[in-house]
Amino acid sequence: MTEDSDHVTVVFAGQSESWARWVEGELETAGFRTGLVRWDPLRRPPEGGALTELLAAPGRVLLVLDDWYLRFDAGRYRAWADVLRQVVPAHRAQITAVSVTAHRLPEAARELNPVHLHGVGREEAKQRLLAACGLAVERNEGVDLDRGLRFPDEPPPVSNVERRNRRFTGRRQTLEGLHRMLAAQTADAPADTPAVVALYGSGGIGKTEVVREYAHRYAGEYDTVWWVRSHTELLAREDFAALAAELGISDGGELRGLITAAQRALARSGRRWLIVFDGAEDPESIAELLPRGHGHVLITTHSTSWAAHGAELVALPLFDREESVAFACRRAPRITEEEADQLAEEVGDVPMLIDQMTAWLEMHPLIPVRQYLEILREGDLNVLGVVPSGDDPKPFQAVWSTTLNTLREEAPHTHELLKLLAHFSADVVPVKLLQSARSSDLPEHLATLVTEPSNWNSALRTLSETTSMWLEYETGPHDDILTVGTLRMHRLFHRFVRDTLPAKDRREASGTACRVLVAADPREPAAPRHWQRYADLIPHLESSGALESADEDVRRLVLNCVEYLRMRGEYAVGWAITHKALEHWRRDSGPTDRTVLVATHQYANMLRRLGRYAEAEDVGRDILTRLSEEPGAQGIEILRAMNGLGGTLMALAKYDEARDLYETATARAVELLGDRNVPRTLALRSNLALAVALQGHYEESLTRHQEILQARVGLLGNRNAYTLLSGLHTAWMLRLLGRYREALVIQERNTTLHSQVLDREHSQTLLAQHNLALCKRRDGNLPFARSLMRTVRERMTARRGSAHPETLLVSTDYAMLLRDAGETAEARQIAESTARLYAGQLGDDHPYAVGARDNCGIVLRTMGDHRAALVIAEESMAGMERALGPGHIWSMGCAMNTASARAAAGDLEGAVALGRDAVARAVARVGEDHVLTVNLRAGLAQDLRATGRREEAEEIGAQALRCLAGGLGEDHPQVRYMRAGERPFWDFEPQPI
Repeated sequence: MTEDSDHVTVVFAGQSESWARWVEGELETAGFRTGLVRWDPLRRPPEGGALTELLAAPGRVLLVLDDWYLRFDAGRYRAWADVLRQVVPAHRAQITAVSVTAHRLPEAARELNPVHLHGVGREEAKQRLLAACGLAVERNEGVDLDRGLRFPDEPPPVSNVERRNRRFTGRRQTLEGLHRMLAAQTADAPADTPAVVALYGSGGIGKTEVVREYAHRYAGEYDTVWWVRSHTELLAREDFAALAAELGISDGGELRGLITAAQRALARSGRRWLIVFDGAEDPESIAELLPRGHGHVLITTHSTSWAAHGAELVALPLFDREESVAFACRRAPRITEEEADQLAEEVGDVPMLIDQMTAWLEMHPLIPVRQYLEILREGDLNVLGVVPSGDDPKPFQAVWSTTLNTLREEAPHTHELLKLLAHFSADVVPVKLLQSARSSDLPEHLATLVTEPSNWNSALRTLSETTSMWLEYETGPHDDILTVGTLRMHRLFHRFVRDTLPAKDRREASGTACRVLVAADPREPAAPRHWQRYADLIPHLESSGALESADEDVRRLVLNCVEYLRMRGEYAVGWAITHKALEHWRRDSGPTDRTVLVATHQYANMLRRLGRYAEAEDVGRDILTRLSEEPGAQGIEILRAMNGLGGTLMALAKYDEARDLYETATARAVELLGDRNVPRTLALRSNLALAVALQGHYEESLTRHQEILQARVGLLGNRNAYTLLSGLHTAWMLRLLGRYREALVIQERNTTLHSQVLDREHSQTLLAQHNLALCKRRDGNLPFARSLMRTVRERMTARRGSAHPETLLVSTDYAMLLRDAGETAEARQIAESTARLYAGQLGDDHPYAVGARDNCGIVLRTMGDHRAALVIAEESMAGMERALGPGHIWSMGCAMNTASARAAAGDLEGAVALGRDAVARAVARVGEDHVLTVNLRAGLAQDLRATGRREEAEEIGAQALRCLAGGLGEDHPQVRYMRAGERPFWDFEPQPI
């Protein structure tokens, strides 16, 4: 090849950049020198000189023909067709063209004899490209391991982005700016930090369409492109969690686990990914979904507050006039440029309104643009049959009122359908649910429309064409017809339609929407096979009016959705739904109505799981009081109320009251249900066993848990989640009693089953792993325990946040494990942070706050700060005794640490006096052989020896050592620890409730 013949200038429009870069890569691999030229003919005057400038480049010019060129046979773009006809014949040898569109090109473009690269495989496209450039290459039948950029016709392996909008126009500078900005952030950021850009602007400006175009235009640069609808927190979490399955992660119980797993997979895989959060107006609720790793995140939003979360902000302007004119002429080819300019002027270049106006004009080809403009400028909106809302700017009202009036007059059934659709969520209009609805649930005219596929699709197409709704098609159930799968309505238009409806129409549409949702309810919220259906139903509860309904079936639907949210661990959303529903239901039906009671139980349950115990107690006491005073109250409702209140009382450290309540509830359940071993009674008995443990009666609690475990194995089987929970509680009690080997054997098996039966990220699975780490710690395997506990804490923090009760429980134990490992600085930081959070949530006097503070004193003593450690120990001992009394096992544990602190600070006599008192209390409360009594004796022996009372010290120390070795064996790490003369300590462990 000569110097000129080996050079190819690749000319492309912006939307075909991925094709152009692939062409560039293949040509350079084949030995050509290349240059890329972004050349948008539609933004240039149609003059031959503009094209001949390109032909002045050395070598060959390769034109990448895409959908832009489809317009060369319409409107003002015909002038460009004339330019091609004038220029191409004189430069035929220099111009090569490739077509990357699936559509038939206009005649002027076909005269270039383009080589078609679209619709063929990568290798075939490569052969055609090189042949067009005059280079014959042997076909490669092997596997190409160095593939470089993805072939543009190959979609990313993982993608859920809707199809490309063929009407998209303009925004070149914005798209290129987003691409440059993301690339620059990636180059400068650490390896685990994604590039995050938020595209913001007012409603109707086209943010979603710009980002969708970006996702398609640059799809070749990514292995994963995932779209997350972020208008609500739950919808965003559901969409992001769905990515887990696409990445090969098995489904599980709770959304948080799937979200964390997907985030971890993105961070570790080395994949090139793009995640889009569309409509993310609340950064506080969405920010935790942002993944780590070397990927890109695009956000569409009205809010500039994303900057506080590390996003670089990009303002999306209105169309400039040239873009408005180009878009209008493309949307409605009959419009002249002058008319398009007038339309754009009328609505201030708002893309959504230009789309709406041109859609209307396309549907009415005989009405002049001038007449339509007169309607908008001079027409009385009320005369049009629509009562406009005062919240929308006048141009929106004018355009949309005209559209609705036309629909009402020309397609009344379609207009009725639109009114119904406006009572579902705008983001995910449930067309499939409507198609599967019973005819009796719909008005007659809509029932006929929905059940006839051709009429149904025609009506939806009419809505799409006249109101700019977005349709996605999918193959029907018998693979014989394309039907509408999804329908998306812009939120501004959705609100406008609802606001213009008379009250009677709103009531009728709301009733129909609720009936459709009820018919779609599987009525099994605990069954994983139905979880996707409930995820689909929940976004429509508020829009449909279900949260305000007095209908029992509708209320049951709402309660099933709330139960689904509980099963998925989405407590904040469950709380919000029950809170809104109860505002209406209590007013309409009274506080002791059955559905109101169930909702109130769920409301208190959500409060408790969110750590809002004081509020939960108020709700729980109110329910129980009202039911106790209600003559016709059902026994099951009273049991449910007692069970919920008991859990709240345990969280608030009212352990004696909780036990009394559970004993009463258990007795009532046996009397009502006739058996101690039915599921509801077993649940009450299990909670009673927890309350007994919190009182410090570990032996009694163990016996109760073992009985419940045996009953659940017989009733539910070994692999049921409740059976596994009983196994976890049994192992937990064994460990607290110092029966470490027994606890470890049970917990190892229990943890394995948890991972198999429940999701690996499920909170119950994490608690099982947490207890396994504690068992391993007591067995002397500190490295394993530390590694597992750290992982559990990280996952729990990711699932629940650092201040959630379950996270605090794990963090408390992790701090003390770090102290054992010698990592005292980190141990102190975590211990102090946890103590502050407990005090903030539960109050300074709560046993958990006191115990967590006592742990801080142990760490300080280990670090040599004996004076500060003594102050904390004395305060903690006094605080625990005030909270629970001197005979509680936790009070005696605090006494053990206080004696150690006194001895370390030089007060040996004070240590001896306290040690004697604590041993006497322990013997009286838990017996001679309890692990706490043994350790108290060992500490007392050390202090006696230090004060010169060696004979007594040897006797007490030997007794403690014999007792410990007899239970654990001579080689157990705890026995070796005591034999070496190390100081015993008691670290506070919060108990799971």
